Amino acid sequence: MNELFDWLFAQYEGIPTYLLILELFGVVFGILSVVFSKMNNIWVYPTGIISTLIYVYILQQYGLLGDMLINVYYFSMSIYGWYVWTRKVDGEHVTPITKTTKRENIQSVGIFFATMLAIVLVYEVFDKWEAWYSYTDIFTTAIFFVGMWLMAKKKIENWIYWIVGDIISVPLYFYKGLMFSTILYLILTIIAIYGYFSWKKLLYKKVEVLT
Repeated sequence: MNELFDWLFAQYEGIPTYLLILELFGVVFGILSVVFSKMNNIWVYPTGIISTLIYVYILQQYGLLGDMLINVYYFSMSIYGWYVWTRKVDGEHVTPITKTTKRENIQSVGIFFATMLAIVLVYEVFDKWEAWYSYTDIFTTAIFFVGMWLMAKKKIENWIYWIVGDIISVPLYFYKGLMFSTILYLILTIIAIYGYFSWKKLLYKKVEVLT
C-alpha cells in the first residue's frame, strides 16, 4: 500500500508544501462548484470563483499557461454566470435551463476555434511547445471555454463539453504530475454525467424560482 501511495504522489517530490495544500483546497472547492451546478444551485459560482483563483496561482507557478488561462476565463465567466443565473425574467422567476439555439451552436464553434487560435499564439509568444500535451492542452482549453460559456447561459449542452474535456484531462493531469487534479477530473467526469441527466429532468420546466 505504501509503495502505491509513494508511486502516485512521487510527482510532488520537491514541490513546496503550501502549493500542495493550495491544490487540495482548489480541488475541494472545484468539486463543490460542480456539485452545486448539478443541483442547479447559485452557489456554483462563489465556490467556483474561489477554486479558479487558487488554480490561477498554482498553474502560474507550474508554468502551465493554457490551463492558467482557462481559469482566468472561468473567473470572468463565473461573474457573468452569477449575473445571468440570478437575473429575473419577470417579477419572481429567474433564467431557466434551455437548449442551445442554432445561432448559439454557431457561436460555440466560433468560440472553440477562436480559443484554439488564441492559445496557439500564447504558446508561440512564450515558447511553451514543451511536449505532446501542449497540443492536447490547446484542445481541452477550447472545449472548456465553450462549456463554461454555455453553463453561464444555462444551456444543457454545457455538460457534454464538460464530460469530454474532463475525460481527456484525467490522463493529461496525471502526466503533468498533478495527482490531486487527476483525481479531481475523474470525480468531475462522474458528476458531469449525473449533472447532464439532472438538468435534463429540469429542462422542460418553463420557469424556475431562485432558491
